Amino acid sequence: MENAFSILKQWVQESRRIVFFGGAGVSTESGIPDFRSTDGLYHQQYDDPPEEILSHSFFLRRPEDFFRFYRAKMLFLDAKPNAAHKKLAQWEREGKLSAVITQNIDGLHQAAGSERVLELHGSVLRNHCMNCGKFYDVQSIVRSQGVPRCDCGGIIKPDVVLYEEGLDTQTLREAVEAITQADLLLVGGTSLAVYPAAGLVDYYTGSRLALINRDATPLDQRANLVLRGKIGEILAQL
Repeated sequence: MENAFSILKQWVQESRRIVFFGGAGVSTESGIPDFRSTDGLYHQQYDDPPEEILSHSFFLRRPEDFFRFYRAKMLFLDAKPNAAHKKLAQWEREGKLSAVITQNIDGLHQAAGSERVLELHGSVLRNHCMNCGKFYDVQSIVRSQGVPRCDCGGIIKPDVVLYEEGLDTQTLREAVEAITQADLLLVGGTSLAVYPAAGLVDYYTGSRLALINRDATPLDQRANLVLRGKIGEILAQL
């Protein structure tokens, strides 16, 4: 581990086009629970499975139940950026990091100061009327009761990618471009179990693929460097 850390530190020092690809583990140190760990959202008991509740068809069929779950389990507006978010923002300011690609929807990378953040699964901070397209901030969802409605009567939908929905093609295109041009691809806090997002790593053809995660992932054998631990604690030392 110590040797791997030293190598990663050297890679970071030498790199000028770092791309970071991260998942839920990046935000757990900010107090936001993940989905797939033992204590994660998907292992809790509900009348309906969370994967079903967070699907496009469930949203359309039972919007009131969707928003009850969404407000209780998907919004963590008091969370603050942790050491991982702050270090990535620092690298961007220093001209070392070219993009953050995230599966998270909490907006913490931007709160830490990162500017080029590619949000594969959208953001809870953006919401739009499904009828007229009017923008609403997240507080509009929090303050509303039942199904949030626009002034025109349409349902206000969070700009998050639900199950059965496709990822934004422009965001995907930019993510692929950033990864193919990276001189260091740093993957952290993700189980690499969610596709098509996890498949983006396949576009990296360089020799500096570093993986930081608490648990094993399908990418471990392919990675050039693997570090086990909390990503915030590790990045803070770089």
